[in-house]
Amino acid sequence: MATSELNVDNSLKDEIAGVFKNNDEMSKPQTLKIQETPEDIKQEAIINSLAFHPKDDVLAAGLFSVSKDKAVHIMDVVAGKLIKRIPKAHSDPINALLLVDENVVATGDDEGTLKVWDMRKSTAFMSLKHHEDYISDITADSAKRTLLTSSGDGTLGVFNLKRRRFELLSEMQDGDLTSVSIMKRGQKVVCGSSEGMLYLFNWNGFGATSDRFALQQAQSVDCIVPVTDSILCTASLDGVIRAVNILPNRVVGSVGQHAGEPIEEIACSWDKRFIASCAHDQLIKFWDISELLAIKVSDYRQQKKKDGRLRALSNKAFGGVEDFFSGLLDINKANSTEELVDSD
Repeated sequence: MATSELNVDNSLKDEIAGVFKNNDEMSKPQTLKIQETPEDIKQEAIINSLAFHPKDDVLAAGLFSVSKDKAVHIMDVVAGKLIKRIPKAHSDPINALLLVDENVVATGDDEGTLKVWDMRKSTAFMSLKHHEDYISDITADSAKRTLLTSSGDGTLGVFNLKRRRFELLSEMQDGDLTSVSIMKRGQKVVCGSSEGMLYLFNWNGFGATSDRFALQQAQSVDCIVPVTDSILCTASLDGVIRAVNILPNRVVGSVGQHAGEPIEEIACSWDKRFIASCAHDQLIKFWDISELLAIKVSDYRQQKKKDGRLRALSNKAFGGVEDFFSGLLDINKANSTEELVDSD
């Protein structure tokens, strides 16, 4: 009996001590949680251009800007003033711009003309028209020898920057080609389209596509930004930013969204921590993509989620993060809950 009473007394003491411990922990000041991304930036009008600084944590509306007045402007974002203006740079409104290096800029207009500028002289040393519709995007290889253009006429254009000449146009694809990026260590070129397709070309095989696949439920692919050598982010009219793996072709999940508002542009920070996006809701939003750097997608084909939702890849994306990246790294579960979209 004495032993039983002693055990009861000890249990009561432990319970009372636990209550005091919990009260002490609750009374301690709570540590503030650091935000994983910067706060949204509200603007008075729709933003249609974003650019991160190549080395610093600075986001600008554009160091170089183009507009419907057919002029090119060079802005000093630190001083907040206009440095140089090239009036009548094109005969038609300018739609695309690429900063090739600190002295060379490429521009494309609404009628398909590509110009390449020496900004030290404010003169164009290339002016070529081979597209039948607007130039939507421009990119260059790492050696700065080749320019690639996507166009509303459904073709990919190839231009030799070193020899200052036109090379070729690809076969015409369905819908407008809205964006272009180089992936897979320079071996693949990816183009987005207004039909929600991604078209893949082999380097030195630009005449015809090597592969293509549709992003399910995406109304379009308006812009694409490489994050790693295999993963890029796409933005669409439905306001969703999707992470997509190239070869094997998979939709990894949702990075973020603008709640049904068409996205104008996305940009990746210099350290690959954030994607910034702007849309018709007049907001600049930031999305954490740091975890994408570690993703490896296998060839294994998973089953589709019953509700058809995209996997949420951050706290701010649709669906929460309770299944954060599950099944993507060295997939072992045969009964996984989501299908990562395969190529056609």
